[in-house]
Amino acid sequence: MMTFIRSIILILVTYGLAAASTPERYHSGKILQMLEKFNTLGSVLYVAAHPDDENTQLISYLANGMNLRAGYLAATRGDGGQNLVGTEIRESLGIIRTQELLAARRIDGGEQFFSRANDFGYSKDPEETFDKWDREQVLADFVWVLRKFRPDVIVTRFSTTPKVTHGHHTASAVLAKEAFGLSGDKNAYPEQLDYVSVWQPTRLFWNTNTWFFRSDPNKFNPDKYVKVDVGGYDPALGESYTEIAARSRSMHKSQGFGRSGSRGSEYEYLEQWEGEAVKDVFEGLDFTWKRVNAEEIGEMVNEAIMYFNPSEPESILPDLIEIRKRVEDLKDDFWREVKLKEIDQLILAVTGTYIEFVSDASQYSPGDTMSVNLEIINRSKAPVVLSGVSFSKWSNNYIYNLKLANNQLNELSYELPFSHSVPISNPYWLKEAGKEGMYNVEDQRLISTPENGPVVTAKVILRIKDQFLECEVPVVYKTTDRVKGEIYKPVSITPKVMVNISQKALVYVDDEPKKVQVTIIGGAPYAQGQLKLNLPNGWNAEPSVQDFVITRKGEEQVFDFMVTPSKETGEYKIGAIAILGNQEFNRGRVMISYDHIPEQVWFPKSETKAVRLNLKKSGNLIGYIMGAGDEVPYSLGQMGYQTQLLDKETVTAQNLQQYDAVIVGIRAFNTLDWLAFKNKELFEYTKNGGTVIVQYNTYGTVTEELAPYPIKISRDRVAVEQAEVKILDKKAAVLNYPNQLEKSDFDNWVQERGLYFPNEWSKEFTPVLSMNDPGESAKEGSLLIAQYGKGYYIYTGISFFRELPAGVPGAFRLLANLISIGKTDKEN
Repeated sequence: MMTFIRSIILILVTYGLAAASTPERYHSGKILQMLEKFNTLGSVLYVAAHPDDENTQLISYLANGMNLRAGYLAATRGDGGQNLVGTEIRESLGIIRTQELLAARRIDGGEQFFSRANDFGYSKDPEETFDKWDREQVLADFVWVLRKFRPDVIVTRFSTTPKVTHGHHTASAVLAKEAFGLSGDKNAYPEQLDYVSVWQPTRLFWNTNTWFFRSDPNKFNPDKYVKVDVGGYDPALGESYTEIAARSRSMHKSQGFGRSGSRGSEYEYLEQWEGEAVKDVFEGLDFTWKRVNAEEIGEMVNEAIMYFNPSEPESILPDLIEIRKRVEDLKDDFWREVKLKEIDQLILAVTGTYIEFVSDASQYSPGDTMSVNLEIINRSKAPVVLSGVSFSKWSNNYIYNLKLANNQLNELSYELPFSHSVPISNPYWLKEAGKEGMYNVEDQRLISTPENGPVVTAKVILRIKDQFLECEVPVVYKTTDRVKGEIYKPVSITPKVMVNISQKALVYVDDEPKKVQVTIIGGAPYAQGQLKLNLPNGWNAEPSVQDFVITRKGEEQVFDFMVTPSKETGEYKIGAIAILGNQEFNRGRVMISYDHIPEQVWFPKSETKAVRLNLKKSGNLIGYIMGAGDEVPYSLGQMGYQTQLLDKETVTAQNLQQYDAVIVGIRAFNTLDWLAFKNKELFEYTKNGGTVIVQYNTYGTVTEELAPYPIKISRDRVAVEQAEVKILDKKAAVLNYPNQLEKSDFDNWVQERGLYFPNEWSKEFTPVLSMNDPGESAKEGSLLIAQYGKGYYIYTGISFFRELPAGVPGAFRLLANLISIGKTDKEN
């Protein structure tokens, strides 16, 4: 019997299973491609900083056109970006973007890796990035990926020249270059060598294009670079590599990167940085079986390809069995394990063998019993026998001698009790508290893996003639939706009870108590206990404790506490705790559900920020036009405003007259087509005495008329959240009424000051603030105010969408002043 795949290769296979919850289904064209890929022994690693930085055209071509192992190393998970599909930011956004990358790789055929670096937000040069990343740790992670994946060639997305692009981008290229020189050195990070061997890639390239020369396009000379045509067509797959790339790229939905497919030749350009100079990327590299002294395997595979019959794929099974025997005898450990996995997938594919383990629920708590149904079928004339089944968390071995007759469905069931100590399913990089710029992951084997492995993996042993195959299959939950059809979800382990605080942040402007709403969610079938809040000193809750009884899994109960603050201004934390006997449960549950990625769940500590501040406001009723999605309307409610969401039908000058101000959400002019003509209603409302506040937009707006007077968006931003803010006009009303703003109001901001500031505006606009990142010129476009008719039109790139949910006091006071512009105490 074939031995279990061990060490780091086992970890790679196991973790690769979790993402692909939907079982593989192989058509004949795919099988032919798998045969050609099996006959290719080479690897290329693409390196950049974030999800969506990767060149899917090049990855698609390498993985499908050249049949190489193509990987993408993203330094970060993109936590610091924006979100076009929902309101999630930070950790939850990082989870979404991780899954988007995995969805992209499932389309283009690449593999995915990460370092422990955290996307802390925009930076303008690599040195600023390295101030927050632990440079030595991230470099170690890059070396680890090189040693684990063993690329022959490395390609970076970005250059090492600072100030050309995002500091994270440049830093990723710097680290790739350093890792290239260290991965083959046994004295570099020797602790890794318990799991992998040293590895020296052959070449390092930079994937350049005209974008990097946008300031002077004439400097881009394509004749200077190695050129690769990535636009070929694959008749077996029925599409070009650029069409595959467009589908892959379109998985980055949270960043708005949907693409249309293209056809025909398309070139990528590569500048060589390291290795012997070549005119072709793979010049002199041997990707045949000769590299492992097994030319006969290549000949056998060529023969199998020659005689492959799409209408009877199992006809090459005898060839595959013989090839598998030769692979088992390879002396090269790395390629033996890689190719055994590939040949086993091929054998399953040509026999039409389908294996699926489905659980009776998607979530379990410690001590629960999971019911699992196995569906297994052989859809060929091949003599496939089920010999055994085992599960990753249990020692039981189920021994069979079940002959799988052609196209006859077989079902088996299992009852699997979880231990009371089984860990909950938090993403491994979020289990321990990290620091700004870095995740805390100590287990070397987990570093670089894209996600947790499946909670439960089944090992299935099949016998085909004299060969035993071990297949690792995740146990998944499957349901049928009346609209969407078959839906797969990963299985997760939850706490016995979870406690969610509804409020994202609490803002106290006086001594009046505020309602804190806590939802208890049953993870176990039954739970009885008490619920209380963990309050700062001097704060009180009424009632102080509440009893609860949960009688079924998934049940939700809502409890209200009236919380009174202390009189001392400041920023505080409030937590929720459920007490069951001598156990305390203080984690909430966050569900992330979008059609383009598998459902995700994680369990952060149940805490919310509470701010006691001196805040005055004028006005009461706010109209809000939601753009890409943000939490600003909730924060307005915390400030004491009534907020109503507006849509195309309700945005009329007449209807808007009822509002004290109308606020336009982030990127609304990018995402709402109807603002191309409804902007006139905003202008008219302003002219009649209203106040409009427009938050940031990026390039590609639905109209150039973002305001009643000309304004031009730029890439200007201030990424350093501690950057000094200078007052251009100390007498400006928005700095003095109804709150007297002070320098301290710009302390303790998070991630950034703001982004996409205008750099050109008409004389009717007055800039109020000036700020800049270190070493840069002053940026005065963060807050522009124009009087238009009887009202005021305000355009701001200040990151209220980040600062308000984070409970930054000065952001609340500044926004209250913007809403109150033109009003007086007498009027309010």
